[in-house]
Amino acid sequence: MIGLVSTAVRQPAQDGGRPGWTLIVTSIGFVVVQLDITVANVALPEIATEFGASTSGLQWIIDAYSLAFATLLLTAGVAGDRFGSRRIFLAGLVVFGVASLACGLAPSTSILIAARIAQGIGGALILPTSLALIAHACGNDEAARIRMISWWSASGALAVAAGPMIGGFIISGLGWRPIFLINLPLCALGIWWTRTKIAESATYVDGRFDVAGLITAALALFMLTGTVIEAGARGWADPWVLAGFAAAAVVGIAFFKIEAITAKPMLPLGLFRLPGFSTAAFVGTVISLTFFGLVFVLSLYFQQVRGYSPAMAGLAFLPLTAVIMLANIVGGQLGARVGFWPPMAGGMLIAAAGNGLLSFHRLDSAAPFLTIALGLFLISIGTGVAAPAMMSAALAKVERTRSGTASAVLTTARQVGGAVGIALFGAFVAGGTQNIPSGGTLVFIVSAVLLLLGAGGAWLGR
Repeated sequence: MIGLVSTAVRQPAQDGGRPGWTLIVTSIGFVVVQLDITVANVALPEIATEFGASTSGLQWIIDAYSLAFATLLLTAGVAGDRFGSRRIFLAGLVVFGVASLACGLAPSTSILIAARIAQGIGGALILPTSLALIAHACGNDEAARIRMISWWSASGALAVAAGPMIGGFIISGLGWRPIFLINLPLCALGIWWTRTKIAESATYVDGRFDVAGLITAALALFMLTGTVIEAGARGWADPWVLAGFAAAAVVGIAFFKIEAITAKPMLPLGLFRLPGFSTAAFVGTVISLTFFGLVFVLSLYFQQVRGYSPAMAGLAFLPLTAVIMLANIVGGQLGARVGFWPPMAGGMLIAAAGNGLLSFHRLDSAAPFLTIALGLFLISIGTGVAAPAMMSAALAKVERTRSGTASAVLTTARQVGGAVGIALFGAFVAGGTQNIPSGGTLVFIVSAVLLLLGAGGAWLGR
């Protein structure tokens, strides 16, 4: 098959990566990636007002980022393993910073969506390589890796928690554009410290990019997410929607067949035979699908049904976001003490209970906020405890020289889940504000069922 061959061979740096600085720098990368997810959700009503965007257009502002992100994660992970995770991480920070500037200056919905695609490309270069840099810095010290991943996860959770509040207050005072510009100093700081504090990771020879796999993966993901988004407007039984799902399935099957016969696949199928890897990827998909889909729906609910300002909507997210950071740290400590699987299964059961509680209350203007807050608090605790254990389980049996690829597979599964969750749950509430209460109930029921399946899969796959 056609491939791009790497002829450069590099030796690993002797300094194992200075774990403290590695954690700081990779956390900055994770923060900018996560910050734009929640901040952009809060900004959606303001963007719709300025540009006259439809619900489908608003979903594409979110999904364009997620789709580009998910499409290139595998390629970025392989590139990190073969050319150096530090180098690819740096490139990601540069691309993300430039794209954030373009988002802040966008004159139309289409330009904003294009800039969000560029942000997704930058994020794809950042995320798997940040996890790979952590794996390299910790070496074979599994306890240290769990602790660093829990703190890394907590930094992303802090961005999730702060995003709605920061975004809400910035939007209320300055409009939606500055919410993208705040990434610029963070990216600049990350670039400087990466260049001066972080050593390059180990690489290996004979790097061949799987172009056929990249193209078919991108097409399958594009078809799947785009079809789910359009299903909200056209209806699930529309012939074009059904054809879109069929085409996504055909291309997806072709992708896996290509990976099975390719000598240097972008997705090494042998990873899924490692103990716990497939289970961790499934759990990560479920967590992202339910969490980010819920954030999208709640952004519309708080502002369009309850009439909250962007700042108030940001504060209303606190029960969901404020304790995630602490829950991530607790989940990491539990994983180090009792193993990966109890926090994963137990956390998803708690999150399922939160969604189950919310399913008994319609998302209308009369819904008691204290009940909503309790449900969101349970979801936050559950997903926060499960996430670091899930990531640690995925990397536990992977060779260090393949940590970038393994991280990319895991983050791809999570991003696909997030993109499909936003598209699917957005379709549930599409058609006007009057559809949010009934669609919200369906969101909670579907989330609870998926989380219960995830908990069962985590326990059985241990």
